[in-house]
Amino acid sequence: MNVNIGLTETNRQGVADELAKTLADEFVLSTKTRNAHWNVEGADFYDKHKLFEHQYKELDGMIDEIAERIRVLGHYATGSLKHFLSKTHLSEETREKNDSHGFIKELLSDHESVIIKLREKTKTFEKEYKDASTTDFVMGLMEAHEKMAWMLRSHLK
Repeated sequence: MNVNIGLTETNRQGVADELAKTLADEFVLSTKTRNAHWNVEGADFYDKHKLFEHQYKELDGMIDEIAERIRVLGHYATGSLKHFLSKTHLSEETREKNDSHGFIKELLSDHESVIIKLREKTKTFEKEYKDASTTDFVMGLMEAHEKMAWMLRSHLK
């Protein structure tokens, strides 16, 4: 069935393609956060274990919302690991130590990187694709990442 929401097919496709990259970033970040939750060690184990759990659950909700936004635009959300790894700008890290400080620094860097990408996308969605709804949606994602980054950053002081 034809999707008639005031955006051209070309613009809807462009937005869906950009959201697919965001979906990949969120999935990789959620996986890295879950890994930190599972593997953190040290005297602050319990507090960091809970922090990482809270954050990966929040990221999982964002993943679902992004996939649903892609569907609203009339496109399919790809959910394969191969696809996510090919689309993300984040890297998978291997750790020698499972200390909270190392996990927090890495996750903070990833959140800040995602924030920068999302900030760029808001301009693209608004100006190039004329999609105010997705612009607003992505601004909400950006705000959530800013708060998660602040929480992580506060642990490094």
